[in-house]
Amino acid sequence: MRDFLDSTLWRISAYERMRLERSSSVFAQLGEPTLLPTTLLSDLRHLESRREDGDVLEILAACMRHRQSALICLQYDGLVWPVTVFPSELVYHSPRDMTLATADGLAALKVLSCDAPGMRPPGHWMHERVGRMEHYHPLKPLLWNLALNGPRSELLSEIAGNAAYRVTLSREDRLLAPGALGPAADRLRSESASLRDIARWPGMSTDRACRLLNALYLTSALMVMRSHPAARPEGSMLSRLMGRGKPRR
Repeated sequence: MRDFLDSTLWRISAYERMRLERSSSVFAQLGEPTLLPTTLLSDLRHLESRREDGDVLEILAACMRHRQSALICLQYDGLVWPVTVFPSELVYHSPRDMTLATADGLAALKVLSCDAPGMRPPGHWMHERVGRMEHYHPLKPLLWNLALNGPRSELLSEIAGNAAYRVTLSREDRLLAPGALGPAADRLRSESASLRDIARWPGMSTDRACRLLNALYLTSALMVMRSHPAARPEGSMLSRLMGRGKPRR
């Protein structure tokens, strides 16, 4: 099959014009109409109802949660950057490696569309629909990069709320947690903690804690515990009642 030949990224105006003409993704290339699985579509429609359908991290989280491949077209600095994620194979396809993206560009990323993939992962038996090997890249570094440097600085909806967190971090993933994030991730391997507790650790903040937990969740290295004692809300009714019972000094 023809791969995406142009090494430059499309202008949004050209992308929108082609999308209107084809009534489908410009990069689909399968030759017949395809649809995303209903489970993934349900999550995407839920995001749309919450007006979060442009949130790249939420859409990636849905793909990873359902282990479903998808073609995600990203708005990057006035350009369209097509990325096809393959969660089961832990690779993504893109005509340009997203490590080339600038910090400002990552901070303003927005999803333009999410469609069924137009190609297959490496090693697939339908080899004519496998792209050029140099356009496939490891997925985990991309997930970490988008979680730590992308536009979202709040917890993903799936892991937000009253919860305690614990980590199962591989040595490979440890290398992707720079600065104070590495020691924080290591500490979460031996103890469970809430978001507010993690934010108080050395070198951490609420923003850094949210980004670290999002990255760990996307890479299947996070346990979320709703009934753990550390998950109790700060200033809970029980805490206030206990505080009232203490003698005044």
